[in-house]
Amino acid sequence: MKPIWIEIPTTDIQRAKTFYESVFDEKLQVLDMGEFKMAIFTSGGFALCQLKDVYRPSTEGPLIYLNANPDLNSILEKVAPAGGEILIEKRQISEEQGYMAVFIDTEGNRLGLRSKN
Repeated sequence: MKPIWIEIPTTDIQRAKTFYESVFDEKLQVLDMGEFKMAIFTSGGFALCQLKDVYRPSTEGPLIYLNANPDLNSILEKVAPAGGEILIEKRQISEEQGYMAVFIDTEGNRLGLRSKN
């Protein structure tokens, strides 16, 4: 099984958009469909989503890892200044698997980062 689309919950689409644009150096495209709002990553595959009582940010449930190649330090160092919190600093998984880290975004979502270096 291979994921084809990931939605990251938010209660404030603009705040979340600002955080992810700052951390990942990527512009997000906002789609405003009334109550339902999305901010789509131009690199594809995932979006921030806001819809009251449907999308609830959480540190529980599945942990989604985002690609942070070539070195996740370049992304991790932007998390706290952008308003997030680092839960697990960069650490090596194995030589084959590379490195990982875990953070909480401005919305309260727990997400991971993976990179080869």
